[in-house]
Amino acid sequence: MGKLARDVAVIGVGQTRFGEHWNLTFRELGIEAGFRAMEDAGISSSRIEALYTGTMSSGLFLNQEHVSAMIAEVVGLTENQIPATRIEAAGASGGLAFHQAILDVASGLHDIVVVGGAEKMSDVVSNVATEFVASGADQAWEGLFGATMPSLFALMARKHMHDHGTTKEHLAHVAVKNHVHGAKNPLAQFQREITMDMAVNAAMVADPLGMYDCAPSSDGSASLVLCDMKTAKELSDNPIRVAGTGQGSDSLSLANREEITSMRSTVAASRRAYEMAGVGPGDIKVAEVHDSYTISEIIAIEDLGFFKKGDGGFATERGETALNSTITVNPSGGLKARGHPLGATGIAQINELVIQLRGDAGDRQVKDANIGLAHNIGGTGGTAVVNILEVV
Repeated sequence: MGKLARDVAVIGVGQTRFGEHWNLTFRELGIEAGFRAMEDAGISSSRIEALYTGTMSSGLFLNQEHVSAMIAEVVGLTENQIPATRIEAAGASGGLAFHQAILDVASGLHDIVVVGGAEKMSDVVSNVATEFVASGADQAWEGLFGATMPSLFALMARKHMHDHGTTKEHLAHVAVKNHVHGAKNPLAQFQREITMDMAVNAAMVADPLGMYDCAPSSDGSASLVLCDMKTAKELSDNPIRVAGTGQGSDSLSLANREEITSMRSTVAASRRAYEMAGVGPGDIKVAEVHDSYTISEIIAIEDLGFFKKGDGGFATERGETALNSTITVNPSGGLKARGHPLGATGIAQINELVIQLRGDAGDRQVKDANIGLAHNIGGTGGTAVVNILEVV
């Protein structure tokens, strides 16, 4: 895996609270996050040279496509007709928008770009939202036969249990841990802890996944400012360097994969990111991983190399993924507690890493955090993006 042509850094982050925003539109959410990011970076909109926006289903949720031009307009970036690009990769839309922006800046095409992600999911009823989210899976071979995202991840969970002895209690430990972290995050959708009893005995969604094993549908937006390192050092006292980035793909349907207890896309994306960064799993202090379902966090921490295959659930039960343990996983609360507005999720993960690496995370601060990893997937792992950030 080659190196980036020039160093790239994040100099500003901004985010709305995730949750149900009945009184805010998609446009207003995007404006709030975008202006917060530019304010954090200390720059005006006139400095921005390009915009990348991650969003999955604005056409389905809002009947609005061509959202890149719309976001550029509402955040005041049309005066110079800068290029604005929408990226879609289901739940990995935000992470992939960030990946593409990195390649843009590293190539020298642009020096300062804004990357944003947004979704407005509360404008449709829950069963319709579930149907729309399922469009990230294979509609011909899965959706046609009634498969939903919860049912597909339930299949993965059952196979993981069969092969590796993972238990429903292991899944519950993921949910409990992420709610502990989310309770410390003022921007999280669920700022409250839950008990093991609540998680284990919650209403069933798709056996063995209960209500507390599933991330919520959310509204929200997240944004960041990315630039080349020379410019970053001129504008910021604490730029956070992009050390590595990697993307991987796999078959859209579970049926066409070699196995369903691992995501080859994650393995490939992480290998590429690790090689570019010149680090390994043991060097990572803090990780934001894609826990749209509790089983997906267990699979992710194995595929990323933090724990051997089959040990993810047991490691979580031992407390090795809790705040300031072996590796801190999802200090933001993850998708489970922070919320999961699909297009914004990948950007929110990067923002959490930036806050952690700056040392500004307050009660959820990871001690001595100097290198972090973000893992974002689309669908059931048809797309995976891994980004590694470090303190300069």
